[in-house]
Amino acid sequence: MVKSSHSGKELTDEEWKFQLRIQLTGEMARKARNSEEYEALQPLYELIARHEAELVCQYDAFAGYCEQAERTGEQNLPLYKWTKATIENPEKEAKYVKIFTIYVQGEEVYDKTVAEKLESELKPMVGGPVIEKLSKYDSNPANNPQPPKKYLN
Repeated sequence: MVKSSHSGKELTDEEWKFQLRIQLTGEMARKARNSEEYEALQPLYELIARHEAELVCQYDAFAGYCEQAERTGEQNLPLYKWTKATIENPEKEAKYVKIFTIYVQGEEVYDKTVAEKLESELKPMVGGPVIEKLSKYDSNPANNPQPPKKYLN
């Protein structure tokens, strides 16, 4: 168990929040990023809609975070510096334009049961013409990357 940084109480695996991300094939990623209607994407769009969810391109989310940080004068934060370097790197851009975070009911992290249900419905699509990879992340800080030291000063 790890203590929550917010409450100080110990959390179990059941209490962490979760997030799913999918990596789409190149053509499908471009179409999904532009919210294009496309027959091959329909099963994914329908599944997402059943869960009151939406697909958010990870690159666009990174760029949106940077824009917000620039508007609010938070460019000195390590997370901003790291994220800005990521979106300015063409290799990383090529990677992150294919990765979509699944937001459920407007939330980027959600209960484990919600994530597991969605995950079980997405798994059969992995390896097909639309979804290359499915990943699940938890909100435990010990399991999440932190900005590299070069961005901490």
